[in-house]
Amino acid sequence: MSKQLPVAAMDACCSPLAREPLTDEQAVELSRLFKAMADPVRLRLLSLIASRAGGEVCVCDLTDAFDLSGPTISHHLKVLRESGLITGQRRGTWVYYRVHPEVLARLSAVLTPGEAGVATA
Repeated sequence: MSKQLPVAAMDACCSPLAREPLTDEQAVELSRLFKAMADPVRLRLLSLIASRAGGEVCVCDLTDAFDLSGPTISHHLKVLRESGLITGQRRGTWVYYRVHPEVLARLSAVLTPGEAGVATA
């Protein structure tokens, strides 16, 4: 079940928005990543996975944190996986999830104010 991180997610690195305009390709890829995180359940899942000691969490621990059915949680995890934000590895009956910290770091870097937007006195 563990997949290789999509090439597009690895190339999502770009200058901060305030430093230089995004290319069409960068805007499409970044919007796909932000859209995956835009759902409150998915954002919370991502946070639960990212903040877990040891860097991974069993799906069995994630389902207990929500008042949602297992298939609904699975759908949200699939969206996060397909976007390249997380990866899953099956171990016996359970799947363990980890975030791709490099993708989160690239998203964060895009939102960091750039020098071009700073006014000088």
